[in-house]
Order: sequence, then structure tokens, then C-alpha cells
Amino acid sequence: MTTTYQTCLTDETYLGWTNYQTYNVALWIQNDAGIQDAIAERDICCYEELLELMYECGAKETRDGVKWTDPKVNRAEINGDVFDS
Repeated sequence: MTTTYQTCLTDETYLGWTNYQTYNVALWIQNDAGIQDAIAERDICCYEELLELMYECGAKETRDGVKWTDPKVNRAEINGDVFDS
């Protein structure tokens, strides 16, 4: 059995992302083949354009229940880390 200790008690990030909502949205964008194909086919270059597509398709949340438009999603972080990579 291993024991892990939280080394920084003020760290409020989630696996390197701003929060769970941002992490979850980024995870789906980066790992769902259908989303990746749509981004490539439609030359989507930012999160706002992806939101338009998701709503056109009737997808209002990730499969984990996080709304694509959740105000906690850090759009700047998604744009910088997902779309600029």
C-alpha cells in the first residue's frame, strides 16, 4: 500500500487544469475521435467555434455531464492548451 500526501494545500487545480470542468471538457475534446474529426474537417480553431458545432449537433454537455457552456470552463486555457497545440 502506498501513501500519498498533498504537498501544496493551496493548490486548487485539477490534474494541471484550472478546475474539474475545464479538465473534463479538454479531456473530451482531446480524446473523442468524433470531435477530433469534426475539428479537422471544419477547420475549427477555437473553443467558441466548437461550441457552435456542438449545439448544432444537439450536444449540450460532455458524456460526463459537464455543460459545454459551464461558466467554470476556462475558455482561454482550452484555447491555449487544446487548440494551439
